[in-house]
Amino acid sequence: MVRLLAAVLASLVVVTGAAPAMATVPTDRVASSPKEWSPRPITWRPCADEFPDIGSPEGDCGTLTVPLDWRRPSGATVDLRVARHRATDPARRIGVVLVNPGGPGSSNAEFALAENYFSPEIRARFDVVGLDMRGTEGGQIIRCDTPLDPPSTDPADAAQFAALRQYNQQVFADCRAANGPLFDHADTGIGAHDMEALRRALGERKISYQGVSYGTLLGQQYAERYGDRVRAMVLDSNIDHSVDLRHFMTDRAEAAEESFLAFVRWCDETPACVLHGKDVLATWQQALAMADEIPLWPNWLRDWVFSLLYGPDYAEIARLIADTAAGEWPVTTMAEYNYASIRLATVCQDFALRIKDFRQYSALRAEELRLAPLMRGGALGHDEAAACIGIPGPPANPPHRLDISDAPTVLLLNSLYDPATPYEWARNVHRQASTNSVLLTYEGGGHGVYDRGACTRAAVDNYLLTLKTPKRGATCPAA
Repeated sequence: MVRLLAAVLASLVVVTGAAPAMATVPTDRVASSPKEWSPRPITWRPCADEFPDIGSPEGDCGTLTVPLDWRRPSGATVDLRVARHRATDPARRIGVVLVNPGGPGSSNAEFALAENYFSPEIRARFDVVGLDMRGTEGGQIIRCDTPLDPPSTDPADAAQFAALRQYNQQVFADCRAANGPLFDHADTGIGAHDMEALRRALGERKISYQGVSYGTLLGQQYAERYGDRVRAMVLDSNIDHSVDLRHFMTDRAEAAEESFLAFVRWCDETPACVLHGKDVLATWQQALAMADEIPLWPNWLRDWVFSLLYGPDYAEIARLIADTAAGEWPVTTMAEYNYASIRLATVCQDFALRIKDFRQYSALRAEELRLAPLMRGGALGHDEAAACIGIPGPPANPPHRLDISDAPTVLLLNSLYDPATPYEWARNVHRQASTNSVLLTYEGGGHGVYDRGACTRAAVDNYLLTLKTPKRGATCPAA
């Protein structure tokens, strides 16, 4: 039952929900990269030394140098790691497909070298390329030191809220000072400019793109700014960048609740579930009460179950609940990961997460609990908003309604029971790009759709290879 919760959180995304459209993004943040700036060609080298944990992958690694501030292209620069797995059938090569597995904070470069994600035909016909984002391991990593005993992210009164705000402000100021000017230039809008620089450095007229989770936001923002340079785009498990603070928190709480209830139904219907024939909800409450007595971290059982819903690993969820209710302590370790740091520079600048006072917080928290009583409100969405309390100024890359009118038809994917990016968010993105997007619905649970089964894989592969999208309203059955 060993699960690395922190490692799972490394692939989680910041979430959003359907909401009234926000204002358009300021023009200085969406302007094209300066035409007078040209990227240097990438010098490729073997990747084996850079990724020892995955052996000696067949691939090339290099460095893309970009301006620190795209509004001042002649100033300081940032080096970003790039990895490329060349098409295995170069005679039939179509072009490049850029990839981003989400995060923020995951290594796109490492993901590009993965052998078990794309089908052999896609790997044969495309160079698969990953550019590490700013603040990640291969993009001049952002790390923040935090005290070992932080205040609660669920303050019970105005005094605790003030303590959390003061703590966040100190962490933010220290992190900003420790990481230099990079910290102020790591939002996803800037990442879209970096991605365009990569296209130019590769010498490609157009690129294809496949982004998952938080990687869908990068794809959307690239398509907004550089839509005419997109050949094909797959956005899997979608973020809606138009949401406000309330929907950011409450939509995701509701999605977690619906995903948990899908597990409960599975357990009631499946004899192999260790809780089959029992009152699953009563056992869940018993397990939560027992977990509150075990000093791992606040709401650790809820968070653990939430992470398993990404699979979804229903059998493991049932075992974890049964064992905890029986008083058996699980074994857990925490993996090192800089997500808690990079979210301050990225997530807090991509969304308007600025809770003003305890009164506003209390109202938001009450709605979370109303929508998700079994899951005690939200998990990651709540913590993201709590981490941004006290952050000064408006977000550098503010939420806005999607406009990808210059892009070709984009393929959107989402599962019905996704705990992190609810199905309604994908529907809202589809509505915002109604004339040039198609939504493929996976009729099961979990986060990430492409590799769920033959139906989802075939739909995406056929689109990337031929540019033919599924019919509008198409679905794939739960695998």
